Amino acid sequence: MTQDQVHGSSSTEGARRSLFARLWPAALGVLVAAGTTVGLADARDAVPVLAASGLVYVAAAALARPGAAWVAFGVSFVLIGVAKVTDLDPTVWMIALAVVLAVIGLARGRVRPPWSLPLQSTAMVVLAAVALLAVRADALGGGLLVAAGLLAHAAWDAYHHRTGRVVGNTMAEFCGVLDVLLAVTLVVLVVTARGGT
Repeated sequence: MTQDQVHGSSSTEGARRSLFARLWPAALGVLVAAGTTVGLADARDAVPVLAASGLVYVAAAALARPGAAWVAFGVSFVLIGVAKVTDLDPTVWMIALAVVLAVIGLARGRVRPPWSLPLQSTAMVVLAAVALLAVRADALGGGLLVAAGLLAHAAWDAYHHRTGRVVGNTMAEFCGVLDVLLAVTLVVLVVTARGGT
């Protein structure tokens, strides 16, 4: 093998790795969105994703570690999975976990900068309120509320991706793709169900 072949092979491998590094957050967002919609008959059943989207930001802000968002995502993923086979309400558990994390963050003095824990906690309160309203609304109103909450959170993700604050760019990109795709799917589900009645 010549020197040029070795360099060509390593640059191709590097380009593949670079492409993977750029695409995996969005690809994972597509995969999770698709998995979430499998068997989804009522758009309100996606409420836990709305709670999870707030939880990941609170975790990162409360612990002052962007990587904590991925751990929180893992926990929310497990809670949502367990809820499919038990009576567990993952939304309530994620809201409770966000409260515990916020208290831990406050105890550790994470009130500065103001765009960190205070802002993320406020966003979590808004998302929790939307989630709780959505499950009490009818299928049309509740589904549209969840979709609107996810689209609003996608804008939140875009802002944090641009500024690099609180969570890492991989989490902001993953979450943004997931939020947009799921919101669009929910709107289609609600409109289709509405048209069929």
